[in-house]
Amino acid sequence: MPLIRPFAGLRPAPGRAGDVAAPPYDVLSSDEARERAAGRPWSFLHISKAEIDLPADVDPYSPSVYARSAANLAAMISAGVLIRDESPRYYAYRLVMGNHVQTGLVAAASVADYDSNRIRRHEFTRPDKEDDRVRQIEALNAHTGPVLLAYPDCPVADGIIAAATAGEPLADVTADGVRHMTWAIEHPDAVAALSAAIDGLPCLYIADGHHRSAAASRVAAARRKPDSADGSAEAFLSVMFPAHEMRIMDYNRLVRDLNGLSPEAFLAGVSEAFEVVPVDRAFSPESPGIFALYLAGRWHRLAIDPCRIPLADPVARLDVSLLSDHLLGPILGIADLRRDKRIDFVGGIRGLGELERRVDSGEMAVAFALHPTRMADLMAVADAGEVMPPKSTWFEPKLADGLLSHVLD
Repeated sequence: MPLIRPFAGLRPAPGRAGDVAAPPYDVLSSDEARERAAGRPWSFLHISKAEIDLPADVDPYSPSVYARSAANLAAMISAGVLIRDESPRYYAYRLVMGNHVQTGLVAAASVADYDSNRIRRHEFTRPDKEDDRVRQIEALNAHTGPVLLAYPDCPVADGIIAAATAGEPLADVTADGVRHMTWAIEHPDAVAALSAAIDGLPCLYIADGHHRSAAASRVAAARRKPDSADGSAEAFLSVMFPAHEMRIMDYNRLVRDLNGLSPEAFLAGVSEAFEVVPVDRAFSPESPGIFALYLAGRWHRLAIDPCRIPLADPVARLDVSLLSDHLLGPILGIADLRRDKRIDFVGGIRGLGELERRVDSGEMAVAFALHPTRMADLMAVADAGEVMPPKSTWFEPKLADGLLSHVLD
């Protein structure tokens, strides 16, 4: 099959998008989801976080949760809250957050191209999280959580998508400061042209959704028949945007202690690889190689020694790697970002004030604000077949769950 194909989307009925749309399943805890869904019987959280409809002590990975998720989906379809389009098509999806606008395409992306690395990844996955997504897909017989993809420059696709957005949207809902709009792209000529344009690209890049795409691949393999690899499970729900429109925010670090060092000894150690300059106020690092450090009520500007940046290595030259290799590891003793309980991560959407608050409270000893990873860096890592360090990218705005789902016929 080509890189993408159209599909008959399952979506909110006219006027119901505001009742249905929900944050992605993996950005809310069970308690937060329970609170957000209170008084909202048709929120998609009843499908993506179905433990909220069961006793509070239920294991969110128990079979009863997946069964409840399937029952809730069936109830929303039966009530006419969710409807399914009669024939395959593409959809345009626009996100507006403040002055930032990005407009992309909702499509079923090829599992075969994911397996062959034409749809490129940049993160490791965890088996337990993959297992959760596999069980969810199997229980619902649908992909309900879209994979966020980026595509290289493609003016033909951009033009077709832009033309589609001139019409009346299928959904137009604002939640958490983000406006979500969708349109159908159903004219056969437009559908064919989009398929050809995207299939003409060398590759696509996973921005967010590595566990969802890995789970989709596993489901497809389990369902694949010896004489056919063209079933609906051979493609997964995706929303792809032009890479140049996507926005990565900073993903910052906090550490609970100074590894037995005094603040003075810690800063002395830092100065071996970085230029350290105290500053009067909080600031966001203006370029790669610059870091903001908050310690004992004072901000400092760090600039790494340029000689320490391995420019030929797409992973080691990342700011997240430089901080780990020259400070977090050798000075603070944090060698495993995934498992060390002394470090925490805060998305830039929370602001620098959140870093100050957690250090000033005594919960954390030191905070680091980083320059955002660039899309070009993400693509370079993926092209090299490498993976980025944990918590390297924080994409905003986030997609909504529930506006479009891909049913596996």
